[in-house]
Amino acid sequence: MDNKRLIIHEVGPRDGLQVEKTAVPIDEKIRWIDGVIASGVDIVQLGSFVNPEKVPQMADTDKLFAHYSAPGKKPAKTILSGLVLNEKGLERGLACGVEMFCMGVSVSETHSRKNTGMSPTEALGRIVPMAKSALAAGKKVQVSVQSAFGCGFDGPIPPEKVLGIVSEYLSAGIRNISLADTAGHANPEQVEKLFGDIRSLDSSVELACHFHNTYALGLANCYAALKAGVTSFESAFGGLGGCPFTKLPAGNVATEDLVHSLQRMGYRKDVNLNALLDVARQVSAFFERELPGFILKSGSIVDYKGK
Repeated sequence: MDNKRLIIHEVGPRDGLQVEKTAVPIDEKIRWIDGVIASGVDIVQLGSFVNPEKVPQMADTDKLFAHYSAPGKKPAKTILSGLVLNEKGLERGLACGVEMFCMGVSVSETHSRKNTGMSPTEALGRIVPMAKSALAAGKKVQVSVQSAFGCGFDGPIPPEKVLGIVSEYLSAGIRNISLADTAGHANPEQVEKLFGDIRSLDSSVELACHFHNTYALGLANCYAALKAGVTSFESAFGGLGGCPFTKLPAGNVATEDLVHSLQRMGYRKDVNLNALLDVARQVSAFFERELPGFILKSGSIVDYKGK
């Protein structure tokens, strides 16, 4: 199997922590992020550039990027990503060292307004120019369609609405596209079909996925995405996370569970699973509760050899 073909994108410092009520000191975040980086994952999402009054846990995002942008703080191969919702967030990200900008549009009318205060159409009209600006600045960009598989407020989402947003991205020359299962409503057949439909629009597209484990189908959906040609997988340490503006926030697929599953199939054996498990233990100890991830409880049956 090709270890380089699949990309692991750790979003724990952002999506994993944004709904947590207990403030995490920046030194503790750095400790966890250092552990994730040491594991050898490809991309680490340090935070989001949002209003700290709405999401207090993200108040130190600029400082985290400044810390890791300093020489010697991370390997050159590790990419630092950040989530932005608007032009002000993009300006902040450009000023403090974001290497990959993640931005997106929720296809759900209700979720979009709760999350950004805009309709999907309004959000799309701002996200596309922002993505072009970031690309022009020499940055990597990943755009997403949020609530792509269903919404706790609006229910089932017609696939043609998702494909309509994807078509706008492709027309703008943006090829790195993620589908986010914000509410955790996806099922494997739906996942395989929708990603396949995107590949039919443009076979050169770089596909990414982001699944929440609300209804216990997260890993199954990751496997369906893998079968459909998805090459980038977003996950969070310990299975933490959830969008605070969706109806039923629930955790992400746990990074250590995802890596364990991939390694059992022969992928990404270069990633140090033990390092990821160490981070999950630290996070569990900090919050003084058991985390949703499974391998943290059961232990690994994969023998890490660093290959």
